[in-house]
Amino acid sequence: MATIQSSDLDFDTIKTSLKNFLKQKSEFTDYDFEASGLSNILDVLAFNTHLNGLVANFGVNESFLSSAQLRSSVVSHAENLGYYPKSKSGSSATITLSVSSTDTSTSSLTLPKFSGFTADVDGTTFTFRTTEVHTATNDGTGAFSFLTSAGSTSIPITEGTLKTKTFLVGETVDSQVYVIPDENIDTTTITVSVFDTPTSATFTSFTNVNDAIRINADSTVFILREVPNGYYELTFSDGTVLGKAPSAGNKIVVQYLSTSGADANSASTFSASSINFDDDITGTNTVTATTVSNSAGGSEKETIDSIKLNAPIGFSTQQRMVTAEDYKATILENFSSVIKDVSAWGGNQNVPPVFGRVYVSLNFKDNITSDTQTETKNAITTNLTDNLAIMSIDTEYVDPINTFLEITTTFNFDPDQTNLTSQATEKLIETTIENFITENLSTFDSTFRRSNILTKIDALSTSILNSSMSIKVQQRLTPTLNTSADYAVNFPVKIASPDDIVHRVTTTTFTYNGVSAFIKNKLSSTTLQILNSSTSAILVDNIGTYDETSGVVSLNGFNISAISGDEIKVSIIPADQSTVRPLRNYIISLDTTVSAASATIDHQETSSTITS
Repeated sequence: MATIQSSDLDFDTIKTSLKNFLKQKSEFTDYDFEASGLSNILDVLAFNTHLNGLVANFGVNESFLSSAQLRSSVVSHAENLGYYPKSKSGSSATITLSVSSTDTSTSSLTLPKFSGFTADVDGTTFTFRTTEVHTATNDGTGAFSFLTSAGSTSIPITEGTLKTKTFLVGETVDSQVYVIPDENIDTTTITVSVFDTPTSATFTSFTNVNDAIRINADSTVFILREVPNGYYELTFSDGTVLGKAPSAGNKIVVQYLSTSGADANSASTFSASSINFDDDITGTNTVTATTVSNSAGGSEKETIDSIKLNAPIGFSTQQRMVTAEDYKATILENFSSVIKDVSAWGGNQNVPPVFGRVYVSLNFKDNITSDTQTETKNAITTNLTDNLAIMSIDTEYVDPINTFLEITTTFNFDPDQTNLTSQATEKLIETTIENFITENLSTFDSTFRRSNILTKIDALSTSILNSSMSIKVQQRLTPTLNTSADYAVNFPVKIASPDDIVHRVTTTTFTYNGVSAFIKNKLSSTTLQILNSSTSAILVDNIGTYDETSGVVSLNGFNISAISGDEIKVSIIPADQSTVRPLRNYIISLDTTVSAASATIDHQETSSTITS
């Protein structure tokens, strides 16, 4: 006997299932369902079943982090794992601030928190503000130079409009809800002050629970969470956990920056014309703001896909840094405004192994200055690893290393299948490859798979009949000129074994003993030779070797007088051209100067006529 498949979401299938079920009853054996009023009733039943199935399907999907589609559901699941998605981030810049005054009697100046500076980006004016109090001391001539609390002359400023929200605390029996109606909060800039009474001048500062290292009965912390409508809700302890809580009659004052996100990136000139100081200073004063680093790091709220990826990893860290994934998750959670990606590995996995150490490589966002990068590394060490990592395990920072691909693409092209020329199609393929590398492989732990790109290329046009691709991996060497030295160029992949036809290792040109030369491996050998770039005559029979297993190209006693450009490009044919999987701190990039696509004309649909 047929059954009614009510779990099927297709309307027509549900209706057919209902009719088949009824046809098995003797009362409806020869009944014409389509020409009767019962058909309308079946439509209603099918529609109701269809709608219930959809609702059930949506409801079940939203019950799990991996399948949820609504942001409110994803955020809620993440919070259950102790992960609070990142808010919108204000673009940050670094400046130095000085005052030249005819007033030589004032001993010091204080720059208040949230002091504003203006800057223009593409014709739009943005306001950047300080995020802490800064002080300056008169050098006796009326010159003041402001410093951060850590003593640095580089002052960070963040874009945003200063906003204030005030709440009055009711009786404890009331349900206290403090919602800040602003979707553009940069939660890293929020300050919460609790006053004893609405008219009191003294207050207690509360700290974001995510910034708290240790919490006891006297701690004053708050939790800021995103609510379903995109606003942010402020919650406090109930007085028994998470330290102290505001009391009835207290006044809560919240200050924060409402930011424009990425729109304010790339500001380069900052005006300090409207700066006011907390001290009385007379005479003629000239305030000068000098840019140390342009604004960068502004971004939108964390995306749904990012939350789904990071929440489980953040949960596994449990506020401690033990595994490599702990380092990655914790650093990204706290410094994602300037860091794009993190790679971490234990000293036992390093080459060579160094025990008692964790290696961390930070892939910073574009336009982040070296000073900001150094400050970020220091902050990670001070705020995170010193407090959360295992004792006696030191953190060492290693710069990312770009691994360049040289991609040569050949394809059969039928001009009868398109309006594009072969040259235009070649350019289209080159652009497609470049975009694919940028969008998918510009982070740590990314794997290049040749088949993925070839699939995209073949799908570009019916005129592309088939395609193939040869891959080389490139690292770059900056030797000391006019000095004999040994060098080791490390590749993150194995090198192909020697061949009697194809050279496995080649370089760009350099000047050796006054002659333009380059390096190739000897055919059927791992030995490297220096050859004259014009005549291919051998200048040095053995300048080093390559190790196909470890991927190391070694040069011994290498002494040259000049190079073309700033670096020597060392290229190898990998043992596996179909998959390039760099480890640790290597990031895949594309060398567009030596990558190209080449078409072979193939009139596959052209008929031929045989004449006598």
